[in-house]
Amino acid sequence: MHLVPSSAPKRIVVAISGASGAVYGVRLLQVLREMGDVQTHLTVSDAGFLNLRQELDMDRAQVEALADVAYPVHDVGAAIASGSFQCDGMVVAPCSMRTLAAVALGLSDNLIARAADVMLKERRRLILMVRETPLNLAHLRNMTSVTEMGGIIFPPLPSFYHRPQTLADMIDHTVSRVVDLLGLPQPQAPRWHGLKVAAQSEPGAD
Repeated sequence: MHLVPSSAPKRIVVAISGASGAVYGVRLLQVLREMGDVQTHLTVSDAGFLNLRQELDMDRAQVEALADVAYPVHDVGAAIASGSFQCDGMVVAPCSMRTLAAVALGLSDNLIARAADVMLKERRRLILMVRETPLNLAHLRNMTSVTEMGGIIFPPLPSFYHRPQTLADMIDHTVSRVVDLLGLPQPQAPRWHGLKVAAQSEPGAD
């Protein structure tokens, strides 16, 4: 994996495509900004902007303001379209089945697919937060293809062992897992410490 010099801020590419779950991309950008030593590079598909408006009432300016640098999705000549642009990873949050297929087939027909292709060819960390259900055979085969190429398929499935109290708790736990996969330190992230099972003995048992 090619990394930027340790003295420089970590560079992370974030893409938001047209699947439901735009909140994951937005929350990821917020968390990375709060970390302070991370530089984010954002691109959003046309359908992604539609979902941001539908699900979060956010416009283009509001979401792009969360990133350090933003690129139009049709600008395939942008910096993140080249392997010479050094970065530490990319997350597509959420990742539509259309974007998954483009990555699996190496189409590079927009900046999201091209930047993801760069991650794979440069052996950098690529995380696809795929969002669809139920899954058909094409979806499953495309996930297998991306996995075989070194990408990570990360469906944003909620967990309940940490007893979330709010929807925000569930979203934050999922985003924390993604940040872990990027190799970024987050001391406040919830950690699993094993089951808390009360010891009980039956009468007369040793």
